[in-house]
Amino acid sequence: MRLIVVLSFLLLSLLPVSVRAQERPASLPNVILVFADDLGYGDLGCYGGKNPTPNLDRMAEQGIRFTDFYVAQPLCTASRAALLTGCYPNRIGLLGALGPRAQIGINDRETTLAELFKSRGYATAIFGKWHLGHLPQFLPTRHGFDEFYGLPYSNDMWPKHPTMKFPDLPLMEGEQTLELNPDQTKLTTSITQRAVDFIERKRGEPFFLYVPHPMPHVPLFVSDKHAGKSGQGPYGDVIQEVDWSVGQILEVLKCHDLDQRTLVIFTSDNGPWLSYGDHGGSARPLREGKGTTFEGGVRVPCLMRWPGQIPAGTVSGAPAGTIDLLPTLAKLIGVELQRDERSIDGRDIWPLISGKPDATSPREALFFYWNQELQAVRSGKWKLHLPHGYPRPNPPGSGGQPGPVKPMRIELSLYDLEQDPGETLNVAADHPDVVKRLEALAEACRDDLGDAATKRQGKNVRPPGKDDADGPTTLQTGVRQDLPSNGFERRR
Repeated sequence: MRLIVVLSFLLLSLLPVSVRAQERPASLPNVILVFADDLGYGDLGCYGGKNPTPNLDRMAEQGIRFTDFYVAQPLCTASRAALLTGCYPNRIGLLGALGPRAQIGINDRETTLAELFKSRGYATAIFGKWHLGHLPQFLPTRHGFDEFYGLPYSNDMWPKHPTMKFPDLPLMEGEQTLELNPDQTKLTTSITQRAVDFIERKRGEPFFLYVPHPMPHVPLFVSDKHAGKSGQGPYGDVIQEVDWSVGQILEVLKCHDLDQRTLVIFTSDNGPWLSYGDHGGSARPLREGKGTTFEGGVRVPCLMRWPGQIPAGTVSGAPAGTIDLLPTLAKLIGVELQRDERSIDGRDIWPLISGKPDATSPREALFFYWNQELQAVRSGKWKLHLPHGYPRPNPPGSGGQPGPVKPMRIELSLYDLEQDPGETLNVAADHPDVVKRLEALAEACRDDLGDAATKRQGKNVRPPGKDDADGPTTLQTGVRQDLPSNGFERRR
């Protein structure tokens, strides 16, 4: 039986990633993907949050809201690598959060969402944060995007960081630096203006627009038009401005009669950065946050809107994630993913998105790594945590300063997420059969992708892209100090 489970896992995960255009659909849809940075599960009104988010709440009312939507890892680079390739980041060698001195990035052999859309004649653009390598060969313009405006990595990787030393932060257009250490109060507005202008310029042809906002990642910055207006402090002001940005995008679609032709997706790269306290978000009612594989770190808000294609007011509790977007969108625009030595991990979730009455999750399990350590498995309503360390703020910081982090540890634990989304009650002793089944899935995953905890090398992993010049690879994991041995790098 265990062999059957292992073989089943491998057959499901090894999906092809080279592309071939099928017969052109009658009308190719536009796709807009808005990706927030460090936005918590409990930060939006439609998820029970207190921040004013009328435009995102309207997206939920007019489309679908996912309650169990996941990122592949709870940190910047790894999460974005999964989003844009449909692969677990461990499969393609992009982990942690690449810093300004990193010598690696996305491999030329990987197929990105932008390249997928380019194969169908789409105009493509990214306005916001990239974070898949800052050297020329790793930039968005080398990986399917016609246009790029924004930051090559996180907005805190600059000389004003409260605890670390970084070089000047470039604001880029295409492959050129416009300025260093830009005024970040203008970022959300300028990114939004670029997005609106792109839609207006490309409205007569199919387009793919990727808007990965640098906010609400610390340091928090907001324009004068939103500062002090949310009633929820600086963090609430930033969320209000991100919501405003979504509203501007929805308005230009309406103005040009593009609503019926455009799928809009909104989600986040991971949970909130809790060690920053009042400058971080909320994962309520979930446990922990960014940097952990508890639900608060990997479960994120996700809204999708496409009038006429997605029934209004739909809510889905089926497990799904960002790795599913590439195969889903490929099928939507008529691209067949070809069988070869490349593989992806995502599944087509269009039946869930389109509200099919009998739609269920197309996967047996989701796997959650921190760096190279397999830490948790979700299958159906069950989530198994393998023994691992994790950080907890003790206490949270405030005013833009991070607080100290306390090393914590969890032993083998099973949670029923339908009854206990906060992961408070370990029911492993009551369900040994479930534990055994999920452990078998974890073992198959170790064989496939590797596992630092058990010193396993994965059989189906691929290297990241590397700089031609030899040099050190720097991973900045975004956690402050004194952490358990769970893949975090100590800050100096």
